[in-house]
Amino acid sequence: MVAMKKILLLLILAGTVVLTGCDAFRSLAGKPTSSEIKVKRAYIDSLNNAHQARIDSLRKVEKALADSLAVMDSLKQSGGTILNPSSMGGLFTTKLDYRYYVVIGAFTQRSYAERLLVKARDAGYIATLISFRNGYNAVGLSQTDHLEKAFAELKKIKAEPFCPKDVWILVNE
Repeated sequence: MVAMKKILLLLILAGTVVLTGCDAFRSLAGKPTSSEIKVKRAYIDSLNNAHQARIDSLRKVEKALADSLAVMDSLKQSGGTILNPSSMGGLFTTKLDYRYYVVIGAFTQRSYAERLLVKARDAGYIATLISFRNGYNAVGLSQTDHLEKAFAELKKIKAEPFCPKDVWILVNE
């Protein structure tokens, strides 16, 4: 009879475990259930994903800065120049849409700038006439928001027959 009670108690206990799992005992013991653990794990994963996204974003910025510094070093070694419009008295009426322009010439006579503009366009470039407050009119090519691309274009443009030796990059800030 006692053995029968023990067997019955074990069967009830085994049935409870099979039907309810360990969660019933975990709940009785004050421990988190499997669903609570799953919710906590999902929350921790979302925090880890957000953290990883921030780290990836910072790595992109760090790479862009390192690339820009490398381009600046290359530009310096090649004897190139980077100027800001403020160093030329600022822009007159031209609103520039991009941050960098490869400038192939700057003239006090607007007609000279317009002639060079036509030559650049005939060679397949998108050219922009840039007017400065100091009276100079510049011809800008290869408009871009990335310094690396501007430097690559500067090297390419230097090989063009219409390009003078004193080509430079304008930084529109």
